[in-house]
Amino acid sequence: MNLRETINNDVKDAMKAKETKKRDALRLLTSAFKQIEVDERKELSDDDVIKIIQTQIKRRNDAATQYRDAGRDDLLQIELDEIEIYAPYLPAQLSDDELSSALKEILKNIGATTAKDMGKVMGVASKELAGKADGKRINECVRSLLA
Repeated sequence: MNLRETINNDVKDAMKAKETKKRDALRLLTSAFKQIEVDERKELSDDDVIKIIQTQIKRRNDAATQYRDAGRDDLLQIELDEIEIYAPYLPAQLSDDELSSALKEILKNIGATTAKDMGKVMGVASKELAGKADGKRINECVRSLLA
């Protein structure tokens, strides 16, 4: 069973259990899948689904930050709840040590030694570590390793 089918089954389970928050959050996710399929006229792979989920989580995090700054705790909690619902569908994230060692290996393979090599490193690292680490974390770790 692929990731998309799992999410569709979870929508059905949430409907049966009358879990409205989970049902609504997962429906938003499935509508994002359908939108991409229609716009790009393609069948989504698990990698595509993971990218969409990551995008949705990033949007929720951005909105949560804005709501926190504005003092809107009611709306903040909605965003945080949705992030909590989406997170289990993503692959396990690398720890800081694992990320650092993976990036050191990439740096060694590319031969990067200075901050000027940042673009090359980020291109390779983003592809190799897609889904396993957030781009912001990768960027921060690469900067510290090249400094």
